[in-house]
Amino acid sequence: MATNPEHKEQEQVDVLTSKEHEIVLHNDDVNTFDHVINCLIRYCDHTLEQAEQCAYIVHYSGKCTVKTGSFKDLEPRCSSLLKAALSAELV
Repeated sequence: MATNPEHKEQEQVDVLTSKEHEIVLHNDDVNTFDHVINCLIRYCDHTLEQAEQCAYIVHYSGKCTVKTGSFKDLEPRCSSLLKAALSAELV
């Protein structure tokens, strides 16, 4: 049974466009726990508990993935974290 080349091409496009991206927050010696927690709640829609856990992971491990999703969703969130003087990257 032969496969439809158009169907195979569409499957490849779907795989490429559905790739999850991540916002990775890095530790710094500047920002307070309260500032980091408040930013995670405001810009990443974290609960207080999630934000506190991420802040501690960043502090003790040096970095933490704080949000996953599509590039379109994460790019403005990451930009907001950067504008708030946090050390974040979108990967």
